[in-house]
Amino acid sequence: MTDEHLLIDDENPASVGEEILTADISAAGVRLDKALAEAFPSLSRARLQSLLAEGAISKDGVILTSGKAKAQAGTYLIALPPVAAADPEPENIPLTVLYEDEHLIVIDKPAGMAAHPAPGCETGTLVNALLHHCGDSLSGIGGVARPGIVHRLDKDTSGVMVAAKTDAAHQGLSALFATHDIERTYIALVRGCPSPDKGRIETLIGRSPHDRKKMAVLKTSGRQAITDYVVQKRYGIPAKASAAPLASRVACTLHTGRTHQIRVHMASKGAPLLGDPVYGSGAPALAIRNALEDLNFTRQALHAAVLGFVHPVTGTSLRFETSTPPDMQALEQRLDALD
Repeated sequence: MTDEHLLIDDENPASVGEEILTADISAAGVRLDKALAEAFPSLSRARLQSLLAEGAISKDGVILTSGKAKAQAGTYLIALPPVAAADPEPENIPLTVLYEDEHLIVIDKPAGMAAHPAPGCETGTLVNALLHHCGDSLSGIGGVARPGIVHRLDKDTSGVMVAAKTDAAHQGLSALFATHDIERTYIALVRGCPSPDKGRIETLIGRSPHDRKKMAVLKTSGRQAITDYVVQKRYGIPAKASAAPLASRVACTLHTGRTHQIRVHMASKGAPLLGDPVYGSGAPALAIRNALEDLNFTRQALHAAVLGFVHPVTGTSLRFETSTPPDMQALEQRLDALD
C-alpha cells in the first residue's frame, strides 16, 4: 500500500498549523520552478518541486503541479505544511491483535485512530500503540514518525492492517504491496447504488486541481487506480423498478492502493459513501439523513474487511477477515428497517 503507498499524508493534507507564504512574480515565461526558487529563496528548488507535486502551490485559486510549466505574472501562494513532530512516544492503547509473530503484527484498527502521527494528530495513533505493544522490535524503515507502517487506512476507516516488526518483514511487505500481491476487500455503505451491480472501475486518481485537500478522478494525469465492486444488498427499495434504492452495501476489492481510492471511485459512480465528510456531496434521502443523525454517524462508512498475503519471511499464506464494527452494524440495522 505504499501506492504513494498509502503513506501519503492524506488525513488532513491542508490542516492545522500550516504556514502560508505569498510572493509576486513578474518574470513571466521562465520555468515555474525557477521563478518560484527566485521568489521564495528560503525554499530549495527540490523542495518547491515536491510542494508542487503535493498540490501545495497555487495562483488565483488554481492548484499548480508542474515545475516545467511557464510562469505567469501574478501572486503565488504556498501552503507550507508544518514539520511533524518526531519521536512519537509509546502509549498504552488497547489493540485488537489478529496475528503476531516475531516478524509482523496484524490488527483490527478502530475508526478514529490515525495510522501514524501527523500535524494536528500527534498522539493516540496506531504507531503510538505499536511502540508500546512491540517495544524495540518495531521496524524503523518507515521513518521515525511511522515505524513499522507499510500501508495505511484513513483515520476514520476501520479494519485490518499489518505492521512490520523487523526490517526484513518491512521490505517484504512493501514489495508485496508494490506489486499488488495482496488481497484487500472493503465493505462500504453507499448512497443509492452503483450501476451495474458489479464491475471494475479503472481510472487515474490524483490531487484535485480545484481542491488540494481532495483526490479526484483525472483524465490526463494521476496514477492508475483499479477497484472491483459487487453490490451485496440494497436498502429502501422504491416501488418503481426503475428507481434506485436509497442505499446499498458494496464489497470493493482493491487492485491498487491510491489515496482515498474507494471513496473517490464510489463517488464517481454516483454512490458516495454514507457519512463521508469529503466526497459525500449532496444530501442523501431524508430517511438516510435521519438514520445518520440519530446514530451520530459522522465518518465514511468503510471497513477493511479482508487482508490476505504471503508471509514475507516464512512464506505462509495468511488471510484475515473481520466483521464490520458496531457503528456500521447499527447503521445497517437502521437501513434494513427501510425495506
